[in-house]
Amino acid sequence: MTIRSLAEVSARLEKAVIGLPGDADSPEQLYERYEQIAIAILDSEHSDWPEGVLEAFLLRRLAIKRIELSLED
Repeated sequence: MTIRSLAEVSARLEKAVIGLPGDADSPEQLYERYEQIAIAILDSEHSDWPEGVLEAFLLRRLAIKRIELSLED
């Protein structure tokens, strides 16, 4: 695992969300799209990473996305 690999995961997350059909009607819906894709990435790639690394990375990316979308609690 390298930083580049995590950067690639982040890029795949962004690309997959952008590639979803239709537009999100709200920041909350856009966040839900990120969450759904992050879950799909975790489900499909978790065994390729040391335990907990991919999950922690995706949770951090989602936390950042919440802030970017002004959804922080």
